[in-house]
Amino acid sequence: MRSTDLPGADWRKSSYSGGNAGQCVEVSINLVASCGMVPVRDSKNPSGPVLGVHVDAFSSFVAGVKAGHLGTV
Repeated sequence: MRSTDLPGADWRKSSYSGGNAGQCVEVSINLVASCGMVPVRDSKNPSGPVLGVHVDAFSSFVAGVKAGHLGTV
């Protein structure tokens, strides 16, 4: 799907992104209940493709990042 398929999306990026010239991913958590997934897109291409990540998988990913299991960049 594309961002244009999600007209009510409120796209946000991590506060840790630091504004690195659009090299970030954005998520739209306000659509989780209606879509049953977390929409994720590339901030460099806001009208481009959207990846739908299952809520449980996204929650596990966030927990892993917070716990330091995925390393640092």
